[in-house]
Amino acid sequence: MNPFKYLLHLFEQLPQLPDPKDPEALDSLMPWSSSLPLTCRVFKAD
Repeated sequence: MNPFKYLLHLFEQLPQLPDPKDPEALDSLMPWSSSLPLTCRVFKAD
């Protein structure tokens, strides 16, 4: 996880949520969510 990119994504998306207390909407923003953009992820070179 790239912390800077992840937090940037959160700060951009959280204000746009219709209901910030909706667990399903928040679940899509969790670090383990597969719906996060690839820019938030760090890939290791083998």
